[in-house]
Amino acid sequence: MKQLGLFFGILFLILSCAPKNQEQKDEATLKQDAKMEWWRDARFGMFVHWGLYAIPAGEWKGKEIPGISEWIMARAEIPVKDYEKLTEEFNPVKYNAEEWVKLAKFAGMKYIVITSKHHDGFAMFHSKASPYNIVDATPFDRDPLKELADACEKYGIRLGFYYSQAQDWHEPGGTYYNIEQGEPHWDPDLKREPLMNYINGKAVPQVKEILENYGGLDILWWDTPRGMTEEAAKALQAEVDKYPEMLTNNRLYRPWPGDFSTPEQHVPPTGLDYDWEVCMTMNTSWGYKKNDDNWKSSESLIRMLVDIASKGGNLLLNVGPTAEGLIPEPSVERLKEIGQWMQKNGESVYGTSASPFFKLPWGRCTTKEAESGNLLYLHVFDWPRDGVLRVPGLDARIKDVYLLTNKKQKFSYKFEGEDLLIHAPSVIFDPINTVVVVKTGKKMEITSNMPSLKDGKILMPADFADIHNPGYGTHAVLSGSGTESVIQNWVDHRARLEWMFNAAEAGNYRMEVLVKAEKSSKLNVKMGDKSLEAEIPATNDKFEIVNLGEIEINETDDKIISLTPVQENWGNVGLMYLELIKI
Repeated sequence: MKQLGLFFGILFLILSCAPKNQEQKDEATLKQDAKMEWWRDARFGMFVHWGLYAIPAGEWKGKEIPGISEWIMARAEIPVKDYEKLTEEFNPVKYNAEEWVKLAKFAGMKYIVITSKHHDGFAMFHSKASPYNIVDATPFDRDPLKELADACEKYGIRLGFYYSQAQDWHEPGGTYYNIEQGEPHWDPDLKREPLMNYINGKAVPQVKEILENYGGLDILWWDTPRGMTEEAAKALQAEVDKYPEMLTNNRLYRPWPGDFSTPEQHVPPTGLDYDWEVCMTMNTSWGYKKNDDNWKSSESLIRMLVDIASKGGNLLLNVGPTAEGLIPEPSVERLKEIGQWMQKNGESVYGTSASPFFKLPWGRCTTKEAESGNLLYLHVFDWPRDGVLRVPGLDARIKDVYLLTNKKQKFSYKFEGEDLLIHAPSVIFDPINTVVVVKTGKKMEITSNMPSLKDGKILMPADFADIHNPGYGTHAVLSGSGTESVIQNWVDHRARLEWMFNAAEAGNYRMEVLVKAEKSSKLNVKMGDKSLEAEIPATNDKFEIVNLGEIEINETDDKIISLTPVQENWGNVGLMYLELIKI
């Protein structure tokens, strides 16, 4: 009986403890969800890179310096004393915080993140911790971040400050871009000191200032933890911990995740299992660079925003103001055009969840839960030529199908097998992105349209590929859809293609591509731990089927296959599809 009593006592203890632990875990998750709610709903924000580097604007002593403008001090290896002289002429008298905020609001942006101190060490706010700041060191004698904070509060825009916590090229204890390789600072007159001298003497005091003096920040955006130590990170995190509702990103210290991750200059091919935000430039440079005319079109930026939202992420889109304090006109034009689209279609972006579909060759999908069902926002980039919008593998009761910008514009529809077919008029409502809303009942199931084995073949068209372009450089682009889709401008050897497919049968497969190549080129084919090098011959300006070789599939599950150019042997290649043929 004693043993039986002991058994039930232990059992009771286990059962009483388990729900409590689960409850604590759920409470932590719910608390984090509540903290992130506004940010997840926002989907769209403005990044601002502004500082002394706007004066040289990419040139030093009459020479154009390669790379992004805010890195000019490092790229041109400018001595600290010479760079400091820029403060004498920094006088952005045309700066108008309210105009910036009103422009962001018109564009549909819900928050702004601005550089309070970049890697050059110059503070864009009034700092008592260092005289190297815009109020004490320049003729401007105003605190632009205080004016921005006031304007954001006035117009209902959330505010974040970027702070370069590790790299500070101005300070003896600050880190720099090649410190982890053991290379010396480029300025021999800057006598080095321990990192913690800089952290305790400047970084921590300045972080306290920006957290205390600007009405409460919504976001603290760290950057480049090069040379960062856990000791330094803990000193800064101690200040952050005083503001539990403030969000921070994942760049304070490499092992620490923060509240959200920050893919830079590229959009992940699929959604991620955590909160994420793409930071992206409109041209190439973050800071103002007068000769950088590599502007993305408004069309590509609108589609990028939607692509990111369809994967459950946010877009932080950058502007680089001039030394006078003006946002460059090409940026203004694009923000206004984005705003015009968002004013009509913002419902399909704000507060939405990721797409439930694997791939939609004609565009993207965002979703919301409605009171009596679900809302599928179908973002149509390319109208099918036959006038039929095919929504693959949708099992749901359809209540309504209409145009978001005109709910009286209804669409007829029918089911064909597992697919919903929406019959659209021949007119294209919006050449950039037409949003068609499908209202369903509560119950909704999706069957994946992932490429799989049919008649001994696995066909992977161009519009099912994930294009991994480099952050900086020439980008491969997709045009068309379905059997007419093609990846063009595949010039940069750093750009790779990936397809996900389902391998229903093990065995050997021949790999064929339909390609057009200006010259003989080579690429690496990789699937799991298997890889091979294949050659693509010149095709004389026409598409031809090329055999890449054979590859073995051992296990029947979802696979990823990638094509990566060989740097030394690569030209301009166009690709329409990759096909695996069972041997």
